[in-house]
Amino acid sequence: MHGFLVHLHSGLRWVALMLLVYAILNAVSARNSNEYTKKDKMINLFTMVSLHLQLVLGFILYFTSLKVIFSEGWMKNPSQRFYNLEHISIMILAIALVTFARGKAERSNDVAAKHKKIRIWYTVALLLILISIPWPFRANLGGAWF
Repeated sequence: MHGFLVHLHSGLRWVALMLLVYAILNAVSARNSNEYTKKDKMINLFTMVSLHLQLVLGFILYFTSLKVIFSEGWMKNPSQRFYNLEHISIMILAIALVTFARGKAERSNDVAAKHKKIRIWYTVALLLILISIPWPFRANLGGAWF
């Protein structure tokens, strides 16, 4: 079961990343638009929901994974520090930014401001997510493509 959750969490990251990039590009293309359409709302909603799903899976893995070990000197071990602290903290921050931005955009009365909030905060969240994924080229973290 644990292996399945790891692969699910790893595989769904691509869906979440694609939705996040799509939402950012949608907000960029709508920069001069005078309307915030239902399509815009749904893109932003599905992006947020996919990230929240990743967060739930991540929490399950955090409390069941053998990679999260609070042993003596864990802060000195790059792999343990990454999984115990850095990955989860940065991801929670990124997902909070997406949630915050979507909420602010939905409540805003100015259409340009709606798209601007999504454009800026989703981009910041994307950057945070990209730096905190255990990519395969980060050999000491044991990351994988799926």
